[in-house]
Amino acid sequence: MLKKMRWRFIGAAMAAFTAVVVTLLCFVNLWNYSSMTRQQDTTLDRLLEVDGTNDNASPGKVTPPFEDMGRFSPEVPYMIRFFSVHLDESGTVERVNQNYIASVSQAEAENYAKTVLAQGRTRGYESGYRYFVSGEGGKTVVLFLNSERELQTMKSLLLITLVIAAVSLGVVFGLVVIFSRRAIVPYLKNMEAQKQFITNASHELKTPLTAISTSADVLAMEYGEDEWVRSIQTQAGRLAKLITNLVTLSRLDEEDPFPLRAEFSLSDTLWEIGEPFPALAQAKGKTYTQDIADGLTLTGDRTAIGQMISILLDNALKYTPDGGRISLSARRTGKRTEIIVANTVDGEQTIDTTRLFDRFYRADESHSGTVSGTGIGLSIARATVQAHGGKISARQAGNVISFQVVL
Repeated sequence: MLKKMRWRFIGAAMAAFTAVVVTLLCFVNLWNYSSMTRQQDTTLDRLLEVDGTNDNASPGKVTPPFEDMGRFSPEVPYMIRFFSVHLDESGTVERVNQNYIASVSQAEAENYAKTVLAQGRTRGYESGYRYFVSGEGGKTVVLFLNSERELQTMKSLLLITLVIAAVSLGVVFGLVVIFSRRAIVPYLKNMEAQKQFITNASHELKTPLTAISTSADVLAMEYGEDEWVRSIQTQAGRLAKLITNLVTLSRLDEEDPFPLRAEFSLSDTLWEIGEPFPALAQAKGKTYTQDIADGLTLTGDRTAIGQMISILLDNALKYTPDGGRISLSARRTGKRTEIIVANTVDGEQTIDTTRLFDRFYRADESHSGTVSGTGIGLSIARATVQAHGGKISARQAGNVISFQVVL
């Protein structure tokens, strides 16, 4: 129980911290990408305005593409590397402006333009260049701005933030693991107090309950059984069962509730538990069938597994309407054993199978008394299965509800 609670706490804490880190990482990098793209687009818009006014410049003698750069450093105009491709109405290249870039030939510039125009987009990135397609008067200008430095800066920031996030997650995980035990101490104290209360209460109740039950038996022997004596005996039996179930549930919350485990024949156990149910079902106007494979074995607590199967079958017997069907099947599936207990229910009844294993939950929430029960049995069954490293689930298909146990 302690390990399970610690890892639940660690998982919840790390999930929350990871969500925060991922959100911040996405925000920083998306903001950086958006800011860089806006800056590149602003530069492209300015370049489009002046493109062609400096056609006499050459790579050997660079002059700034435009002088009005008050928002930027004085060196920025000399750092801008761009080229443009001008096309006529038919899509034929009229001219290529390569005055401000030396690494792209005219043929390469034309190929870049054809690639971008084929994409059908106005703005975007292509091979390290930010481009802008502008059309006016039937003619088209494709402007390319070298963005390799900016893209590399963006990739570097992404890598740095990823490293920082990974390191932060590692450090926080270590701290959470170290302090997790201290964080769940109040919960563990509360659980311990609950278990102690249940243990003490069960001991205190057993004596008067035994006295009531014995007195009812004596009354039945001396004066004969009547409805009052039978009612006392029935209610005393229900209370005794409730106390036993509470103590069992409390014990299942321990770290290892079944320390003494041994290999046993699961097939024989299932046959033994299911033996009285055909007669019990017939007496209540129901039918019971079972299909149990031979040679099934399991390592665990035989008594606890038997109690778990009894709980599922008792539950099926109680909630199956007159004329309904109950079935028990068991078979090997790979390295695991699958046990299924199924029964029919009222055709109009829809059961919330997600809550069936909650403590003290009953499908009959009206507590009308037509079906006896405390809502603890299925909780005990789930705790028993989980303590053996298995899984239990419930599903409803039409008027049939089935409980699947995989061990």
